[in-house]
Amino acid sequence: MASRTGVGTDEELAALQRVATLVARQRSPEEVFASVTAEVGRLLGVDLTNLIRYDAGGAVTVIAGWASTSVPGPVSVDIRPKLGKHSVSGRVLETGRPARIDDYAAESGPAADLARELGVRGMVGAPIIVERRVWGLMAVVTRREDRLPPDTEARLARFTELVATAIANAQAHVQLRVFAEEQAALRRVATLVAGGAPPQEVFAAVASEVGRLVDADSAGMGRYDSDGTTTIVGSWNRQGTPKPHMPVGTRWTHGGQNLHTLVFQTGRPARIDDYDTTASGPGADAWRSYGTRAAVGLPIRVQGRLWGYLGIARRLAASLAADAEARLAGFTELVATALANAQARTELCGFADEQAALRRVATLVAQAAPPEAVFAAVVAEVGRLLTVDYAVLTRYDPDGLATVVGHWVLTDLQRSLAVGLRIELEGGNIATQVAETGRSARIDDYTTASGAFADIARDWGFRAAVGVPIRVEGRLWGVISAGSRSGPLPADTEARLAGFTELVATALANAEAQDQLTASRARIVATADTTRRRIERDLHDGVQQHLVAQALELRAAREAVPVGATDLATRLDRIALGMGGALDELREIARGIHPAALAQGGLGPALKTLARRSPVPVRLNARVDRRLPEPVELAAYYVVAEALTNTAKHAHASVVDVSAADGDGVLRIEVHDDGRGGGHAGGGSGLVGLTDRVEALGGRLTVHSPPGAGTTLRVTLPITATGPRQPQADTGRVSTLPTAPPSG
Repeated sequence: MASRTGVGTDEELAALQRVATLVARQRSPEEVFASVTAEVGRLLGVDLTNLIRYDAGGAVTVIAGWASTSVPGPVSVDIRPKLGKHSVSGRVLETGRPARIDDYAAESGPAADLARELGVRGMVGAPIIVERRVWGLMAVVTRREDRLPPDTEARLARFTELVATAIANAQAHVQLRVFAEEQAALRRVATLVAGGAPPQEVFAAVASEVGRLVDADSAGMGRYDSDGTTTIVGSWNRQGTPKPHMPVGTRWTHGGQNLHTLVFQTGRPARIDDYDTTASGPGADAWRSYGTRAAVGLPIRVQGRLWGYLGIARRLAASLAADAEARLAGFTELVATALANAQARTELCGFADEQAALRRVATLVAQAAPPEAVFAAVVAEVGRLLTVDYAVLTRYDPDGLATVVGHWVLTDLQRSLAVGLRIELEGGNIATQVAETGRSARIDDYTTASGAFADIARDWGFRAAVGVPIRVEGRLWGVISAGSRSGPLPADTEARLAGFTELVATALANAEAQDQLTASRARIVATADTTRRRIERDLHDGVQQHLVAQALELRAAREAVPVGATDLATRLDRIALGMGGALDELREIARGIHPAALAQGGLGPALKTLARRSPVPVRLNARVDRRLPEPVELAAYYVVAEALTNTAKHAHASVVDVSAADGDGVLRIEVHDDGRGGGHAGGGSGLVGLTDRVEALGGRLTVHSPPGAGTTLRVTLPITATGPRQPQADTGRVSTLPTAPPSG
């Protein structure tokens, strides 16, 4: 025994130094392994030295070996015997400490059988610990009957420490290289994301980078769709792969034991190491047909919602690395960021479009456009903004019918819906549901709907619709609805419609307020005119007649004065003259209250009378050959009278041009002077009340009076529409199925 182990300490230190030098110089693990087994074998004088690595699945691999000249044949490297309880390698793995078997002849089991077959008599093994994990062992073998020395374990341990250092260094270099490659790949994808690349380009880049990074045969991304399927949106295959594993556009249903289903069901990473025996379902069948043996998938979440998954696959029997899931995580986050960015850009564009549409409608409302114009604009904006097939505005009437007041349809429908169409509210459909509940309603499948509106929807081929109520001052006025022929509308459709319903309600409230104001003005003007006529009549029939009678009596008294009563006669003549003047003044007042010329001859003669009385010369051009409605004639007369009065008082003009023309259902009045200008319709000019009178009749009065350039007053008065807006007449019930799109 002494002859076999009598190696001095100096030789051992020299051997350790030679191995340490290789490790310090960061030589390759293979070179270090070969050197250390040879040094140990020669130093300990054994027959065999093996360096063994533990593998997954209960196997070991001999990665380096040395044999003395007494061992026939080459040393076996890269063999993978199974671990066993009665083997040195099994005991070392189980305990993490050195182990020995001095006589394999007394052992049993597969390991003992193999040892006896190889002529092994005794073996000692010492563990190789890398980062606190039993990575492998170094074993020495003797084929002789005498046992290995008791210090063999301790002497091996000094060499296994050097081996562990070499392995740790190598692993660190590998990990550093892998980390650098991973960061470079992430940086390339992140650059695409930061540059706002389209999602499809990001998907392809991620699949390519991931596949190469983890040494996969294929990589791909799947999107989970609302119909219970998964659609492949990005794919990569190793060059030389017989056929694509996951072509873009491939769709699989969920179910069974396969990668996309497991990720969908759990929301967590999933792994299948053996597709041949453990996988099932349509996805598994497809993957097996591509030759896949193992796969790993990670969920992709966008703003907290499970959007899809990122998967990799291999055709080899060996499973994917244990850290594959962790290495994929960074890429799923970049994909989620790209999707969120794309979604944000889409939402921003959509928000901008929506605000622009709302602004266009709001402008109409602010300009007090007629409700009919607002209705047409709203349905057109809604239809284009929401990319629906139709949009309809419907008014609820007191008689239980609904009237279409605005509509928009896609041009390819080649149909139109008559505004004014009235349909009975019945059954289960959007218009009826909103009318009954006062809340928004949605129908995703019109095959289950009923009633006249539902019949129309099915006739037009519509499948789904959404309706939002319109309230005017707390009262349910109607409904705005949008529909689709392809399927259910997005979940935010109701919210997007709501902004338009508020504008419609504002337009209606404004119109009602304007109607009420116009009606109020009209009543005030009519009351004032009636009062004027009554006062004029009272003056004519009362005071004026009384004064005439008193004047006649005074004249009779004058004639009865005796000759010679000169003073009395003079006094009576003076009284008669004063009474005549008072009567003339009274007639003038009565004529101002309600012009007699207007009542007797109409607007043309009345304007001629005003022109003759004006202290400023007037050039009159009156082309009015018929009697107009009394409110229109009165308004026109008073406007011209006030304009001439203002000209005489303030303008310092030399001439006034007055024109009046009747045509196209409108009376147009213009009064222009060549005075100093600078006037306006306010400031106590008297035109404020006339403006109210004109606008009460639905007309318009404007004054243009730049300093030094004279004053022009223009008035337009509708001849027929001399009152507030009238409600729309009913057009009758629907008795047959109309060829028009529904309102809900």
